[in-house]
Amino acid sequence: MQALEQAPPGHFAGIRTILTDMDETLTLNGRLPAATYLALERLQAAGIRVIPVTAAPAGWCDQMARMWPVDAVIAENGGLFIQRAPSGHGAIRDGWNGSADLTEALAAITTYVRGTVPTARLADDQPFRLTSIAFARTGQRSTDNAILSAIRAAGGQGTVNNLWILGWIGAYDKLVAARHFLSRHLGLDIDRDGESILYSGDSANDAPMFGFFRHTVGVSTVRDHLADIPTPPSWITPSAGGLGFVELAQAILTHALTGAQMRPISQAKKFPE
Repeated sequence: MQALEQAPPGHFAGIRTILTDMDETLTLNGRLPAATYLALERLQAAGIRVIPVTAAPAGWCDQMARMWPVDAVIAENGGLFIQRAPSGHGAIRDGWNGSADLTEALAAITTYVRGTVPTARLADDQPFRLTSIAFARTGQRSTDNAILSAIRAAGGQGTVNNLWILGWIGAYDKLVAARHFLSRHLGLDIDRDGESILYSGDSANDAPMFGFFRHTVGVSTVRDHLADIPTPPSWITPSAGGLGFVELAQAILTHALTGAQMRPISQAKKFPE
């Protein structure tokens, strides 16, 4: 990894799409900084698409897709695509498993995990999930790994991020789901168009994305998860979470808008129409 501020001039000039993790990449200590929201506004105004690809639950992501300055959201680690409806009200949704009701299958995995690891506790956002289950991190690596192993033994797929141990049904991860949904709904081929795409993230469930894309940036706390990321991001921001994303956005805008008179994001006042 290299410090983001050392990126040579114009290195990110071709970036037209940013795929990004959300928790502790756009947020900081669980909150969305105002400067980060403004950075999203400025990227959108510059014609650069931003699409969160996150493990966050459908309920949160529905609100993000409707109200944030983003172009779509891929939720629950790839289980669900949500895009604001053209009317400006409502949302378009597409599930990896179609319209299948996964309630019973996910409940069966949950029962197995709890029987195998009695201390396992569902995340407090579980009621807002449609395609996944999330267990709270315990703070004990061995226990977290036991929960992850139990998810897989019960027939689910699983991964870990900085908040949850995640389980789902279907042969996808962030990368597989991004390839599928972005091609289907936005006409974006990540294999063909990869040079114009950048991914930002901070934890182990971002590993498939870091391993695939050439342009990758980790916010500073990615250092805490490098043992679980086979291919680390190419660049790292000075700051953590959403403040690191602000630094990333400023770099993208500075490189992409060659010759433009750029003000720091924190000083920008005008919102796009």
